[in-house]
Amino acid sequence: MSTAYVIVAVVAIVANAGIAAADFAKAPFVLANSAEVNVQPQWVPWLAALKTAGAAGLLIGLAAFPPLGTAAAVGLVLFYIGAVITHVRTGVLHNIYFPGFYLALAVATLALALAH
Repeated sequence: MSTAYVIVAVVAIVANAGIAAADFAKAPFVLANSAEVNVQPQWVPWLAALKTAGAAGLLIGLAAFPPLGTAAAVGLVLFYIGAVITHVRTGVLHNIYFPGFYLALAVATLALALAH
């Protein structure tokens, strides 16, 4: 396991756990952003659960079972591709860097997981 992978995976774990916590807490910025891209408030906890599962999978992948970390990275890549598509389809581009950042982090984690 490379040092780069460990660092990027830990950053991805912390970032996804943090945004999932904000989702679960129904932080005002989360609800405002969700409304702007036409995501209903009742979907926010489900989306937070997916982010939490991704972070947990990355953590378990680091600690014990690397294939689960790779699978979690794939799931996060797909999740954030969906988020970017949602922003593009609704024309909400002023804050697309948020899902773009998480997507880039997930892609980097996946690429490093596959490289070792």
